[in-house]
Formats: sequence, structure tokens, C-alpha cells
Amino acid sequence: MGVRQGSQESAAPRQGWEEARDYFMGVDLGQARDYTAIAIVQRVTQSVGAGVGEVHTTINYHLRHLERVELGTRYPAIITRVVGLLATSPLSQESPLVVDRTGVGAAVVDMFTAAGADPRAITIHGGDTVIREDRHDRVPKRELVGALIAIQQSGRLHTAAGLTLWPTLVNELVNFQLKVNIATGHDSYEAWRESVHDDLVLAVAMACWYASNEPPALPWMPCQVVHSSWQWGSAGHPPRSKQSRPWGLRP
Repeated sequence: MGVRQGSQESAAPRQGWEEARDYFMGVDLGQARDYTAIAIVQRVTQSVGAGVGEVHTTINYHLRHLERVELGTRYPAIITRVVGLLATSPLSQESPLVVDRTGVGAAVVDMFTAAGADPRAITIHGGDTVIREDRHDRVPKRELVGALIAIQQSGRLHTAAGLTLWPTLVNELVNFQLKVNIATGHDSYEAWRESVHDDLVLAVAMACWYASNEPPALPWMPCQVVHSSWQWGSAGHPPRSKQSRPWGLRP
């Protein structure tokens, strides 16, 4: 699959808001009968000497957190969960939050803003042009999924230890790749949501796409959150007791 699970990789240490800016949260919002998925991806930039006077820069993507919210969970509870994760170090209000507004509309995205978050909305469509607006991007599905497949096939997608939903994500990603290969051999995609079971791959794809195509820093908007010690990793809902998050990659 070209995905490295449990690998070890380090980069120059960063602190404060700079570190937080390297974490991207993708939220694929489900409707009544669809799962909502939350993914957190860390962008890691490495510079390696390629020769005398030459430096080669590689950008890798580490999947640090992946969860599926229980069916039937109302949007206010989902938003509370997302805001809580943003309050968990090393994330902060500086960490880009990318929310899918394709099926739920702007009203639900506005609920994130009302809760103190600063979402970047994505509307997935079947065209071939990316349209960038203020905190809202209209992205073709071929562009979104293609970015994730390119990262995966080039071996730049890494996963943290303890992601119980990892096998499910792999199955979803394989499903997308098979559709690309079987259809026309090109980049043929159907409607924005091809099945009920594509929430994980879309959440990860949105985070990776935005991390790869992040515009210049947006003006800071205040985000009033209370720091939390929620556990990271895979989850169906917030844990009832405080536990340490499984940080770092498995040796």
C-alpha cells in the first residue's frame, strides 16, 4: 500500500504556534445515516543534503488520530468533540480545521464558528476546477482523492501506533483505487459520496489536500477553548476517563 505504519521519523523541533500549524484536522460530516469521521494529520518537512551545495526537501504526512463518531450523534456534540481535540496539545486554534460542507451546508459549518473554531470549508464536486474563496474551497473529487493516493503511493503517508480504524481506512482507500483503475483508467469519479463507507478516507484526504495546498496564513480569529486531556488515537466517542494519548510512532 505504500504506507508506513509505526515508522520513526524526526524533524527539527518546533514550538508554540509554529508546531500547531503543522497539524491539520479533517472532518467529514455525515448526515442522519452516515458516519462522521475525524482525522488529524501532521505535516513533517525534512531537508536532506543531496550533494555538494544541494538540499532535497521532502514533505511527509503522519496520520496521528482517526475516529468515527457514533451514528446518531448530533452536530453540537460532534462540534464539542472537535473543539476539545483542538484544545489538546500540540494542537491549538492555530491548527487548520478542514470541514466538509458538501451535504450539510453552510449552516452546520457556521456552528463550528459559533463554538469558537475557525473552520476552512470544502465543498466536493464532480468538475475539474478548484475554486478558492475566503475559508471555502470547491474541490473536485479527483483532486481530493488523487492527492491522498499520490502521497500514499510515494511512501509519504505514515501512521501512529494504536489506530484501530487503520484496517478500515485501508479498505476504503483500496476501494477508491480500484474504482480509478476499473472505470476508465483515468480519473473517473461518481457523486461526491460514493458509498456510506468512505468517511475515513475523505476525512484524511481533506486534511492531506489542505496541508499540500495551504494558502498564505489567514488572519487569526479568536478561539475560546478549554484545554483538554482527551486521549488521541482511534475512538468512537470521547473516553470517560482521562488517559494519556499514544504519542509517537511505534518502533
